[in-house]
Amino acid sequence: MQVDFAKRLREETNFAYRAAMRHFVIRWLITTMAVMVAAAFINGIRYDSTGALIGAALLLGILNAFVRPVLLILGAPLILLTLGFFILIVNGLMLYWVPSIVSGFHVEGYGSAFWGALIVGIISWMLSAFFRGSDGRVHVLTNHTQIKRVQGRVIETESRNE
Repeated sequence: MQVDFAKRLREETNFAYRAAMRHFVIRWLITTMAVMVAAAFINGIRYDSTGALIGAALLLGILNAFVRPVLLILGAPLILLTLGFFILIVNGLMLYWVPSIVSGFHVEGYGSAFWGALIVGIISWMLSAFFRGSDGRVHVLTNHTQIKRVQGRVIETESRNE
């Protein structure tokens, strides 16, 4: 009985680990594609190799996961004051800091970083619309609702003929 429990626990832990890793890899691919699109459209953003692009996307994801929340908490008054515009400034800072660590990835100035972060955000949002939840499975979102048949009966009240 205990062996069964231990085996089940090990399988569930392994499943959770695989699902989390799949979700991480999908997010990394989405960020990589978004940075690649931003580099194609913004003149001040470029990368020397595919490895530099992949490394920049990985670092951007790490910065967005750990540094960005701290900056958003510290900048909460400015975010409220500017009605959320300051979040775009923080996103630009994240992209602006990436070339200082990843060699082969270049951002010319903060203006390029700002517009590049805006494009990365939009492309990531659009691509993420096809992925829901942390299970890593693809779910295409649609605008229509599902109509389900419901069994039941209609109870009518007595009509008053006055």
